[in-house]
Amino acid sequence: MSSTELPESIAAAVAPKVSPVRVAEGETLRTVALPGLTLSVRARPATRPGAPPALYVHGLGGSSRNWSGIMPLLADLLDGEAVDLPGFGDSPPPDDGNYSVTGHARAVIRMLDSGRRGPVHLFGNSMGGSVATVVAAARPDLVRTLTLVSPALPEIRVQRSAVPTALLALPGAAALFGRMTREWSAEQRTRGVLALCYGNPSSITEQELRDAVREMERRLQLPYFWDAMTRSARGIVNAYTLGGQHALWRQAERVLAPTLLVYGGRDQLVSYRMARKASAAFRDSRLLTLPDAGHVAMMEYPREVAQAARELIDNADKTDRS
Repeated sequence: MSSTELPESIAAAVAPKVSPVRVAEGETLRTVALPGLTLSVRARPATRPGAPPALYVHGLGGSSRNWSGIMPLLADLLDGEAVDLPGFGDSPPPDDGNYSVTGHARAVIRMLDSGRRGPVHLFGNSMGGSVATVVAAARPDLVRTLTLVSPALPEIRVQRSAVPTALLALPGAAALFGRMTREWSAEQRTRGVLALCYGNPSSITEQELRDAVREMERRLQLPYFWDAMTRSARGIVNAYTLGGQHALWRQAERVLAPTLLVYGGRDQLVSYRMARKASAAFRDSRLLTLPDAGHVAMMEYPREVAQAARELIDNADKTDRS
């Protein structure tokens, strides 16, 4: 156990009261309680009755808030929910401590099964993209279409700018980083994250920056923050090294759902050059490339991503009717 980790009983006893999670107008929060697992879910109800369900899955260090910009743009088409993966957002750690990609995918599957909500139009970003890929491959009955924004799939040559994130997976790295950055303010940390994830950080409004800083302040109060980050980063690295039927690229090849792939030309974490390989791996795929986007295109270019997702869903519906 690293110096940043605490046994659950102790963590519960010393956990400070943290500020409430921000909820945008038109959103609601609910809790899904399952044996050994509690998930916080952000809902954006559809504006028309009978709309099909959608589920949005965030990436490493993110939360359901990452989808608050795009969900309203699809509310006339989809009944949207965004999940906080275990240990992120407002979801507490899983009882079994499993932060692997498969563990996160299992949490998503359990949530969908418990609510009998599938098949859903499934969205995933970064780590959430690899989680969504595993879900779609393992349970095709739960996924109607799949939209992946900069999915974390194995690369032979990892970008230099992505190396520090991968290093979080090393034992003791999070504790060392925590000591080295002890004096950093929440705003400094937030600006660093935004600079890494956005193609054009200057496009972030002052209100968006203030909201992001408040969320960072809230997360830093959580006793399990670094543990969730470290173990999930380790889970991604481990998933990259798996071979055989469990390899992520093999999982991608098994996905049956029509798939939209979104890649940003200024992405510092997932290489733009992986777009072609991904297009070949997913059997029924279409590609949207945004040259000026970074790692979170659904936050930088929500209208463009929403429009492409709408076309994917409309086309799938036409195929069903034909």
